[in-house]
Amino acid sequence: MRNLLTALVLFVTSLGFSQVQDPVKWKSSIEKISDTEYQLKFDATIEGEWHMYSQFTPEGGPLPLEFLYNNAQGNYEPQGKAKESEYTKKFNDIFGVDEYYFAKEAHFTHNIKITNPEVKNIQIELSYQACIEMCIQQNKYFVFDLATVTSKEVQNFEDLAATSTNNDTTKTKPVTENPSTDKSEKKGLWSIFIIAFFSGFAALLTPCVFPMIPMTVSFFTKQSKSRAKGIKNAVIYGLSIIIIYVLLGLIVTKVFGADALNALSTNVWFNVVFFTLLVVFASSFLGAFEIMLPNSWANKVDKQADRGGMIGIFFMALALAIVSFSCTGPIVGTLLVEAASKGGTAPLIGMFGFSLALALPFMLFAMFPGWLNSMPRSGGWMNTVKVSLGFLELALAFKFLSNADLVLQAHWMEREVFLAIWIAIFAAWAIYLFGKIQLPHDSKLDKISVGRLFMALLVSTFTIYLVPGLWGAPLKLISGFPPPMTYSESPYGVGNSKGGTSSLSEIPDGAKEGPQGIITFTDYDKGMAYAKEINKPVLLDFTGHACVNCRKMEENVWSETNVLNILNNDVVLISLYVDEKKELPEAEQYVSKTTGKKIKTVGNKWSDFQIEKYQANAQPYYIVLDNEGNSLNTPVGYTPEVSEYENWLKEGVTNYSK
Repeated sequence: MRNLLTALVLFVTSLGFSQVQDPVKWKSSIEKISDTEYQLKFDATIEGEWHMYSQFTPEGGPLPLEFLYNNAQGNYEPQGKAKESEYTKKFNDIFGVDEYYFAKEAHFTHNIKITNPEVKNIQIELSYQACIEMCIQQNKYFVFDLATVTSKEVQNFEDLAATSTNNDTTKTKPVTENPSTDKSEKKGLWSIFIIAFFSGFAALLTPCVFPMIPMTVSFFTKQSKSRAKGIKNAVIYGLSIIIIYVLLGLIVTKVFGADALNALSTNVWFNVVFFTLLVVFASSFLGAFEIMLPNSWANKVDKQADRGGMIGIFFMALALAIVSFSCTGPIVGTLLVEAASKGGTAPLIGMFGFSLALALPFMLFAMFPGWLNSMPRSGGWMNTVKVSLGFLELALAFKFLSNADLVLQAHWMEREVFLAIWIAIFAAWAIYLFGKIQLPHDSKLDKISVGRLFMALLVSTFTIYLVPGLWGAPLKLISGFPPPMTYSESPYGVGNSKGGTSSLSEIPDGAKEGPQGIITFTDYDKGMAYAKEINKPVLLDFTGHACVNCRKMEENVWSETNVLNILNNDVVLISLYVDEKKELPEAEQYVSKTTGKKIKTVGNKWSDFQIEKYQANAQPYYIVLDNEGNSLNTPVGYTPEVSEYENWLKEGVTNYSK
């Protein structure tokens, strides 16, 4: 029974891959605002688990939605970018950038200003990518007839077919924004909170804060008339710490705004400035200088603290924040930098987590003063904690510099350079923990504690773990921090690192070194001719530059030794990129027989070829062919299970031999 169900699932899946997918349905309308201005509205309904990318998706990631006005020149002017409903934001560790996408539905409005009174229509092409476990490149065409639109009248059009314009005038409901629930954003906020919470505990162990705990708790317990009063004052003190830092997070959120923070996260200068700030913070922790607020601030706050009561306790908490700034400031600054890059309420959540961890000991030790006897004594170990935080901040700084480089696509900090810097930083940290390096504020060290030894061994292990990444190891523990494997000095960053070796001594004409160092053709005819010449089957790979699951297959499946050996030695790989924007020569452009669309680019050509030949438009899509272009087994799409994909390849190669 189980085998029967499995076979049924595979059969249904294969049917799905052999169909032309159209997961996004569109409805559109036009409204006349004035004699020279119209508003266009587009409502997208997205099937199931599919998602479509926003027009604001950062460069270097999946393809964004584009509004292309085919007859705009000399006739009308689109007014800026189209306004769109709220999207989901999620970091993509394959491309190393955030991706912005819509699920279930999306809504767009765009104002158009007429500059030529004689223009009769507005012709729009929507170009976008929709993905699930596969990706498809879609183009939809709309023509809005201006002659039929009168003032205050809305003309509606519905996308009932796979292409072009429809003049269905059935009235539709007004467009309402209904943003999808962003589960990934909630998960991201929890991550910010947890990181901030543990950062608060790290701040407690610094020389500026740790000695304050017994002093402050003793003050409340001795100055209060009763133990209950002392506990109450300590709780107020702790809550005041939380309020102070949360207010700081609120100010950052309000000053920049959630939308601005989202936009800034992929801004080059934002990342460069934050890189500089973190280097300054790290230098402070390492002992180069102290970052301190003016002493006059602390003196004024101390005077207010003498007032007593709740107001006096609040100013005592503020005095702690100011006096301890040389230790907590860099941590708070780093948290705000990282949280600001996430956007939304992340700075608020980050400051709450940090302040909660900072405030808890003051409240708990006031409730249970006997615990003070079990606290470790102040000493040189606190500076070790501070220096360790400096090394961590320095490593994090280069993540922001890497982000700037990825946005610019300057290739100054490719994956190998980033990893080399991290290896140097963590190796220096390990040497420091072993006591072989002393920094300005360190006390003389005759021996190291067992705890410090274990920490040194842990950092050393992590450093050694990073080293194979220079030769293409995926380093899944730090996925998302270094640049993606495709952003590398060597093609795709890995070469034949898993042991696969190409049987070719040189790259044939018309081919190049592709994923995993595999010799790859990007032209169907040239690849087929070469395969026939050397008598090998073809692996036809319909892919895309911005196809996430294509990259996952190349990095996680093609990199496995057995699969890589087959790809290098038993087949000729032809990879056809359906999102290649290079324009075809004028003589080679044509109108598709299957879709009726104008085929202008190389990507259009391969997409049309896939639809016409295989009745499919999803990527990745793999077919094993003989030298006459006949399929040797059932085509497959995204197949993350290595053994399944390997067996599928072997089946095709075996059928070719027969």
